[in-house]
Amino acid sequence: MTTYRNRRAVQLENETVRLTVLAEGGHLAELRHKPTGVNPLWTPPWPSLEPSAYDAAQHPEYGANAESKLLAGLMGHNLCMDLFGGPSEAEAAAGMTVHGEASVASYDVSVAGDALIQRATFPQAQLRFARTISFAAPTVVHIAEEVENLAALDRPIAWTQHVTLGPPFIEPGVTQFRASATKSKVSESDFAAGQGYMKIGAEFDWPHVPHLNGGTVDMRTFSALPVSGAFSTHLMDPRRERAFFLAWSPKSQVLLGYMWNRADFPWLGIWEENRCRTTPPWNGRTITRGLEFGVSPLPETRRQMIERGSLFGVPAYRWISARQTLRVEYRAFITTATAMPDEPPV
Repeated sequence: MTTYRNRRAVQLENETVRLTVLAEGGHLAELRHKPTGVNPLWTPPWPSLEPSAYDAAQHPEYGANAESKLLAGLMGHNLCMDLFGGPSEAEAAAGMTVHGEASVASYDVSVAGDALIQRATFPQAQLRFARTISFAAPTVVHIAEEVENLAALDRPIAWTQHVTLGPPFIEPGVTQFRASATKSKVSESDFAAGQGYMKIGAEFDWPHVPHLNGGTVDMRTFSALPVSGAFSTHLMDPRRERAFFLAWSPKSQVLLGYMWNRADFPWLGIWEENRCRTTPPWNGRTITRGLEFGVSPLPETRRQMIERGSLFGVPAYRWISARQTLRVEYRAFITTATAMPDEPPV
């Protein structure tokens, strides 16, 4: 066990990459390319707090809603389970946080041989989770997850890998992106409190999103606007067995990518926060792009997810049977490139 940005953490590294996982929240906080010193994953611009230490009365600087406990300890790549989005009013009153228990739970994290292993039980959701991370190559990380339903009931679940990137890797008007995306849709609600540029609820083909004032914007480059915010969802190409996203910084020439089985996670949500949110702890100073691949197209309550049922004919959640276990595998890589590729180079 070590300390990373005032948090208890466990690290796994080789000659090229250092990976850091937080003991509380289970977040993959660092995927550092050691030759350049670049960690593309987002570190919030506010002090990080262990979720177990969060108290609403003592920590008003993180806001005062169902997201505050999550924000106090959020970092990098977090797991959304078994919510993707906010709780209902009743769930929030019962203590449920945005994106579910997985993002604020305590994990047993250890290194066994050449693998980092995370384990946790989510008592409110009645799920048991395990994740194993290892190096498949000097620049490639292999991640295997399994989720066990402890209940005697079949149930629908959300399951999203919320990968969030931040500065200095993310730079407005500069950082570039690619994805195996096809049909797309802008969030049906105003995700940017009147400061967005995407046409709300618009359906389109990746990467050209309709602009509020007409025309389109190419989502393959981070917005150059001084203030902006948005959320859109993207169906991964059904003709391809493997889905992916890539992110590249021309300044550092660092290239980050994730690759997964499209059948496991058919959706990629893209969240943009560009100094748009002014309430605590955001305070108008946060720049991120979330690349969130999962089983659900949009962040919403459980009721909304189930009532939606599907989008573009593709399910909006996944079933897990009573006392059964689901398993997925995916990979992340970090390397350098002199130009932005259209396909993963590994």
